[in-house]
Amino acid sequence: MLENRTKFPKKKARMYQLLQDLPKKYSVMALVRMEKVRASQLLPLRKKFRNEVKIISIKDKIAKKVFEKLDIPHIKKMGEKLTGQCLLMFTNMSPFKLNVLLGQNKIMLAARGGDIASVDVVVPPKNTGIAPGPMLTEFKENKIPTKIDQGTIWILKETTPIKKGEIITTKLAALLGKLDIKPIEAGIILNSALSEGVLFTEEELVVDVEKSREKLIQAAQEAKSLSIEIAYITPENAQHIISKAAQSARSLSIESGFLTDETKEQILQKAHGQAQNVSSKLPAEATTGDAPADKADAEPKADAPADKADAE
Repeated sequence: MLENRTKFPKKKARMYQLLQDLPKKYSVMALVRMEKVRASQLLPLRKKFRNEVKIISIKDKIAKKVFEKLDIPHIKKMGEKLTGQCLLMFTNMSPFKLNVLLGQNKIMLAARGGDIASVDVVVPPKNTGIAPGPMLTEFKENKIPTKIDQGTIWILKETTPIKKGEIITTKLAALLGKLDIKPIEAGIILNSALSEGVLFTEEELVVDVEKSREKLIQAAQEAKSLSIEIAYITPENAQHIISKAAQSARSLSIESGFLTDETKEQILQKAHGQAQNVSSKLPAEATTGDAPADKADAEPKADAPADKADAE
């Protein structure tokens, strides 16, 4: 018993020293409460972020004593958030990026009684390999049709015993565990983070990546449109501005009738169209070239009576 007591203080002293050194080595310290975190979630994270994030499981009392002595802005306030079993993460990456990466590395876990299903739980038809007996009752209670074949329980057809958002009972959780169905999506969320003297809350650390991406795309498009409109040349918009200027010059040339090799055809077509429009609005006799000659030819007919008198 005494041997165990002498080993414990050494371990505690090492943890105490480690918690003093890590906040000075890394620019970001993040807190995760372990109430809803399972040990199976930590192992893949430790492997994935081994070179970027230092993950330490601590007891709140040890960390609070360390934080009281460290001369780091707001670290004492962070110490106030330490309750029960906690996890501290030390890194040099942005706490917002860290929170996003943690959210993207979710895993599916076996259900416990009282858990809320993260997805629709689908039980496929198959040979369960389970011997008949009391288990038949559990299948029946969860409305999963079965039969006994070759000494094992077979599920007859695909069944959805529970849907996303519904509470999983203890019996169903046990049955799903035996069928190796994991309906609980679990991830780790930062409860708070201290970065360069600024303490961020859990709500402040949440980043909607898709929404942020859409806003950035929209802002970039609006900035590009504005730069083109005011002719502010950048490598991204130079081609558009030059094309717009060329089109404006072409339109001005056609409108003013200034002939160039590129615009002469359009100018002549425009002039021809305008001439036809004017011609269509003139009186008919003004547009008929033979009308005066026809009238002159008609005048000699007025002398016909005189010729008749001479004949008499």
